[in-house]
Amino acid sequence: MKMNAVDIRPGNIIEYENGLWKAVKIQHTQPGKGGAYMQVELKNIEDNRKTNVRFRSAESVEKVRLDTDDYQFLFADGEELTFMDKKNFEQVIVQKELIGDQAAFLTDGMDVILELYEGRPISVQLPQHVEAEVVEADAVVKGQTASASYKPAVLDNGVKIMVPPHIVAGTRVIVDTGEFTYVKRAD
Repeated sequence: MKMNAVDIRPGNIIEYENGLWKAVKIQHTQPGKGGAYMQVELKNIEDNRKTNVRFRSAESVEKVRLDTDDYQFLFADGEELTFMDKKNFEQVIVQKELIGDQAAFLTDGMDVILELYEGRPISVQLPQHVEAEVVEADAVVKGQTASASYKPAVLDNGVKIMVPPHIVAGTRVIVDTGEFTYVKRAD
């Protein structure tokens, strides 16, 4: 599906130079002289190369149509992650590098969304927030104000985040999987 270059948004998958590229950052520039253009940082989906491309506002690009399906995480085997289609129970194996650091948040039975291009998985979307337990939290430094200070903590999955001073080991917290940040204390 053709789209104007000025309509590119972060997260869009486009076809560029015979490959699939994900728009990471965009900047619309309108110089005093000459025509407007879009400066787009692209990341190759297959090999993670990055490039910056300048598209003129009159140019069009090919936006890739992706199929999305609900899957359930089953288990990890080294660098391979196994997911099951919730409709037909078929299993799909995905390389851990496709998810990156977010793989630490995967738990058995977790529902995720797989984006597929021509039947091939190209991205995995985890839930925005997950619950985790703090297993290690630094002591509060006396004299710090509660409003501006955060302290390092380690979650049960090994991820390190910053938490407010009142959080101690054993506390269950809600964590943003995209930003790796503390959201709130779990109820």
